[in-house]
Formats: sequence, structure tokens, C-alpha cells
Amino acid sequence: MPERHEEHAATPEAHLHDAGEKGHEEHAGTPEGAHEEHAEGEGEQVVSLPGNELGRLGIRIAEATAGTLTTHVEFPGEVRLNEDALIHVVPRIGGIVREVRATLGDRVRQDDVLAVLESRDLADLKAEYLAARERVELRQATFEREKELFEKQLTPEQDYLEARQAVREAQIQMTAVEQKLHAVGFAEKYLKSLPSHPDAALTLYDLTAPADGTIIEKHITRGEVLEETSQPFTIADLSTVWIDLKVYQRNIPQVRRGQTVRITAGEGVEPSTGVISYIGPVVGEETRTSLARVVLPNPDGRWRAGMFITGQVAAGRTSVPVVVLKTAIQTIEDRRVVFVRSDEGFHPRTVQLGREDADQMEVLEGLQPGQQYAATGAFILKAELVKGSIDPHAGHSH
Repeated sequence: MPERHEEHAATPEAHLHDAGEKGHEEHAGTPEGAHEEHAEGEGEQVVSLPGNELGRLGIRIAEATAGTLTTHVEFPGEVRLNEDALIHVVPRIGGIVREVRATLGDRVRQDDVLAVLESRDLADLKAEYLAARERVELRQATFEREKELFEKQLTPEQDYLEARQAVREAQIQMTAVEQKLHAVGFAEKYLKSLPSHPDAALTLYDLTAPADGTIIEKHITRGEVLEETSQPFTIADLSTVWIDLKVYQRNIPQVRRGQTVRITAGEGVEPSTGVISYIGPVVGEETRTSLARVVLPNPDGRWRAGMFITGQVAAGRTSVPVVVLKTAIQTIEDRRVVFVRSDEGFHPRTVQLGREDADQMEVLEGLQPGQQYAATGAFILKAELVKGSIDPHAGHSH
């Protein structure tokens, strides 16, 4: 059978040949062990690459060794809003909706105006405050005049004391109204400027965001009447979410606070890791599961409330004689293979696999400790092998 060589754009000067053709020429005089290893590859094709191309193609060589597999337990779960960072926005006074300035999905900052209400109750309260303020100023002026006359002994002490008492009573009344306005959300700075506001503004109430976040619920339209118990908006801080895991009764002893959890949601969502912060003390009567919760950072918003996820928790560690990285395993014609490195190139060695963890797989047969293999980039070698085996014109080209 003639020697076959092939060059591809993806792998410059890659050569594909039968391991059995060149073995006696290239390995004459090699140690007996090398002959035995070569015998295992009899009839196998070999992919040869220049050594300086391995790094450029992302092919990294590793050595098969004994290792430790971390066994895991998986739990189903769901992404939920962090209820500790959830805010129901409520008006502090009833009124008719005059404007709506925010909608679903809007990201808002604290004190942003979400809606404007027109409230007669608020107008009455502001008018009461303005009257109380004017009353204080008037009685203060009367008191100052009575005080001056009393000091000059031009008025009886009783008039002076009554004027002072009138000031105190007026101040108490104004303070009471101030407290009501503070409760509605008006700061002292606003109250001081209130006398300069136009009369039309007395009825207006700005419904503002109490904190930064994203509007996830909206129940408000122009013209409707809102009560103090209404919840026109719900704001959520989505920078963190809850991951609620269902822990089966038999697995509860394997779960503890502070334990790391790997969280996956299938294709298209990058996995994340978090830490269990809460374990429920009760097992559900129907589900026979308990709750384990992870507070997961969500800065890019990839985790959305309602998504179904799987949480993976480390349950133990097991030592095995031979392990390889999962990235090394390829499938060729229903065979699981690892590309083993030799002087000739890379042999696709059929292996029997055993247990696995997130990154490694146990090799039961087909690979010995100390043998070098393609730990990453093995798919490139597979592509070379498959392409060479189906190309009827494969030949040595430069």
C-alpha cells in the first residue's frame, strides 16, 4: 500500500499514513517496549504534524496519570428573583394618574419619577401647611412686638406670655402638618420652597423609584385612581438572583451551607458557580425534598427568573489508576478514542471509559500511565484523520 501524505489549510504539512507501513523503517533498533507499543497501533492510521504547529493549532500534550475524580450529586432547581432585593412601589397618597413615565423593562435610578398623580388630599395638606407656616410667622411677629413692649414696661406681662404661648401652639400645628408631608415623601428642602410654587403644582405628586433597579411589573394607566394600597410598579435589583435547588431527602446529609455549587442551564448559557447560603429545615410532604438556596451574582443578566437549572454539588473524591481530560475524548465510527503521541505522530487509540467528573474521565483500557496524548485540540486531529480516510486522491503535497 503506497504511503499517503496530505496537506490541509487547517494543519499545514499534516501527514496521514498507516502505522504499519513505516514502523520497521523508522523504528529499527528501538527498545522492545517501543515495539510493543507500536504493535498496539498496527493497522491504525497516524496523523503527523510538525512540532512547531501544535501550539498554533491549540493542541496541548498531556501525560496519562493516576488521578482523583470528584463525584457529584445533581439537583434540579429554578432561578428566582432575589426577594430581598424586590421593591413594591406604592403611592403614599391617593390620586388620579396624570402621567406615566416608566414602563416594563426600564432600568431606573433612585428618585427617578415613574408617574405623576393629581391629588386633592395632597393639595389640602399643602394648603394646610402653608396656612400653618403663615400663622407661625404672624404670631412670631406679634410675640416680638409684645416682647419689646414688655421689656419697656409698656404692656402687662400677661400679654407677653400669651403671645409667646400662641407662637408655641402655632409651631406645634405646623410641625404636625410637616410630619404628614414628610410621611408622603417631601423633604425639608421642598417644604421651604413650597410658598414659591404655583397654585397648580399643589395638587401634583411625583411617584418616584425608592431604589435602583429594573421595572418587572407595571399596573398603572393614565386616568385611573390609585389608592395608598395600590402597587403600580414592582422594581427588582437583578444584579443577584436566587437559585432554589430541590434536595431529595436521601441527599440532605451531603449538602451544607458554604458548599460550592456548579449551576448549568443547558445550551447557550454559560455555567456559573455559587455558594449555598440557606438550607430549609422542612421536607415537603408531597415532594419529599428540602430547599437549598444559592444567592448568585448576575451582573450580565444571563440568569432569568423562571429558568430551570441543574445544580451540581461535590459529594466525594475517588482515586483511579488512569485519567484523561474530557477534551481528549473523540468519537470515530462509534469508537471512543484518544490520540496517543508517538515518534510517528498521533495514533487514534480506542479506549474503554469509566467514571467521570466535570473535567476528567477514567480510562479502564487502552491507555497506560505515562503515555502522552492530545489533551486539547484533539478534534483537529480527528478532522485530519477523517478527511484523509475519505480522500481518494490523498498524497504527499508541498
